[in-house]
Amino acid sequence: MLSISLATEQAHHSVLLFAMLLIHGLLFIEARRYRFFHVYRARVRLLEQEYFAPLFALDPDGTRISLASLGEDLRLPCFSVTLLQAMSRRLQRNYCWIFLLVLLAWLVKTTSAVSDGHARFVNTISEFLDNAAIGAIPGAVVLAGIAGLYAWLIFVMLQFDMDEDELGPGQVHV
Repeated sequence: MLSISLATEQAHHSVLLFAMLLIHGLLFIEARRYRFFHVYRARVRLLEQEYFAPLFALDPDGTRISLASLGEDLRLPCFSVTLLQAMSRRLQRNYCWIFLLVLLAWLVKTTSAVSDGHARFVNTISEFLDNAAIGAIPGAVVLAGIAGLYAWLIFVMLQFDMDEDELGPGQVHV
């Protein structure tokens, strides 16, 4: 979509707005998938911590292993992260860069003007808002919508910290 939008000056910037919405939809789908992944990853980690670690450790006091939490999770599996927490993790790890790239491409497209075959940057806010307009929708409304989307993404991304105590894939304590 970047190459379609930035290829010619006749290509409209609404392609990039569609890309933002499409990426948001993909983020939602991946966040749902991540919640299922997190359930099984947490279960495997629980097996490692509660069963295998004490089994292989030399424990002189002879403490017993409690598998009640693992048994309960196997009987009644439930999500261990909310959809917004999953979206936050996916935004922090991958999607923030994708959204940033599309936003920068949109800014390049809307701050550029072509006159007499020469490309130049817009000089005034009114030129920018004219470029940002989509049909009958004023540029200020489009700009407010994009600002709202990105404010919501930043809010979701910063709302939930990734749990540092929990080991993720490829992470080990040093």
